[in-house]
Amino acid sequence: MINSSSRKKFLKAAILGSCLFVFGCENDEGEIKKWTIKKDMVDEVRNVQSIFSQRGVLKAILVSPLMLQYQTDTIAVEFPKTLHVDFFDSTGKKESQLDARYGKFFQSLNKVFLKDSVVVANIKGDTLRCPELWWDQNTGKFYTDSIVRLRMVDKTIHGKGMQADQDLTNVSIFQPTGIILMKEGDGF
Repeated sequence: MINSSSRKKFLKAAILGSCLFVFGCENDEGEIKKWTIKKDMVDEVRNVQSIFSQRGVLKAILVSPLMLQYQTDTIAVEFPKTLHVDFFDSTGKKESQLDARYGKFFQSLNKVFLKDSVVVANIKGDTLRCPELWWDQNTGKFYTDSIVRLRMVDKTIHGKGMQADQDLTNVSIFQPTGIILMKEGDGF
């Protein structure tokens, strides 16, 4: 049987232990933030050459000095130091090329956002210049809401907003602001 003196000692020890436990569990808020902050995982690849194909048919070759792949809720691949892409038709013949100073591929959308000195040229010599451009890989189309300048063999078209196939055929400029007709031998 436990006497009252032992019971009081036990009770005092239990209270003291509980107080130490409660005060010992206090955490530094800075330490908690450091351990619980969400950090994005980034893979860095230098001197990239990536080949895109569908059903075994070559569609494009991308070259860039730097690629950053972000492992977040949605996977995104960024090209912060220029990129060059050659596009190929169903027979494997080069049909157009693209250059930009920046690009970002959104995998879940299967779209690429390009900006800063975007230039697209096809094998006929048609050249599109614009500050921003989207490339939809599902449809094989380019589109933008920004200003565009499209130089073709016989004319140059300025406007705002555009959609075209990736070989610069079937071009629609939404708000043309000017057309300059060219004669043979005129320079650009």
